[in-house]
Amino acid sequence: MHNNSKSESYAAAGVDITAGYRAVELMKAHIARTKNEGCLDDVGGFGGCFGLPIAGMEEPVLVSGTDGCGTKVKMAILMDKHDTIGIDAVAMCVNDIICCGARPLFFLDYIACGKNIPEKIASIVGGVAEGCVQSGAALIGGETAEHPGLMPEDDYDLAGFAVGIVDKKKILDNTRMTEGDVVIALPSTGIHSNGFSLVRKVFDIDHNPDNLYVPCEALGGKSIAETLLTPTRIYVKSVLALLEKVDVKGISHITGGGFYENIPRSIPDGLCAKIDKSAVRVLPIFDLIMKTGNIPERDMFNTFNMGVGMSIVVPANEVDTALEILRANGEDAYVIGEIIAGDEKIILE
Repeated sequence: MHNNSKSESYAAAGVDITAGYRAVELMKAHIARTKNEGCLDDVGGFGGCFGLPIAGMEEPVLVSGTDGCGTKVKMAILMDKHDTIGIDAVAMCVNDIICCGARPLFFLDYIACGKNIPEKIASIVGGVAEGCVQSGAALIGGETAEHPGLMPEDDYDLAGFAVGIVDKKKILDNTRMTEGDVVIALPSTGIHSNGFSLVRKVFDIDHNPDNLYVPCEALGGKSIAETLLTPTRIYVKSVLALLEKVDVKGISHITGGGFYENIPRSIPDGLCAKIDKSAVRVLPIFDLIMKTGNIPERDMFNTFNMGVGMSIVVPANEVDTALEILRANGEDAYVIGEIIAGDEKIILE
């Protein structure tokens, strides 16, 4: 604790710098859980140091990704539940870089808040740490910024970035994808961290938040709020296990833009992912959103993951092996389509 660092004038303006020090102290136990072989120092310096594990790599390449949780943060604030939103922040970054074949090395977060309440900030960082543990990344630093006047005291926003590493020859670039390859789905845990502006409108969350807490039969007795706040699934360890044994041709993280925007990002020109809509295991929350908001099916597939958090393209003769590996690593993976010749990049029928 920095006992000598205190400014009554700054506190009168709305910023309590000692609260920041208390928050860091509360974070340390969470951060310690994430340490891996690359960590070189403790949190509290001006920069996070990390030793690169490059043994056995011919041409190590760093891969980075940055993102936030969108307006899902609003759900955490409404429910006064802050211990899982950090998982989402990590997931949105590490699930992106694994699409290149990169193993996450470390993560840094950024929290902007109206008022620094140390216990709340530590709870948020606890979720970040859990996401790092799930992905094998070290939490080597971050920043908490108190912004009185810019946002209400109870509000905050959360973002971060991850850095991973991959041998250049193993970067996934879709150039070997061919007609006849198969598209595998990795199920999502729900909405993940995209489309919440539409969700808030559909359920009129901003004006009638109490509706969120009523048990819903369509959701198996869970409330809408509880379902919406379910953390984004992190696919890193299962995908890394797959990459060791199977010739993966392409990976897409299904985030904002749904199927129509994200699956084509891993498909080369001249080929098309033909997705069987009847094979997609649509989660009940998406059926409820579509029915409540009277949203066209195409808009749903163009906004949400619809129950598929990640798609992976593999050769047809390796499908059984791929499914076996993924299921052994906790993913209830299944086939949703194939790669065909065509210029549309994706067809859902």
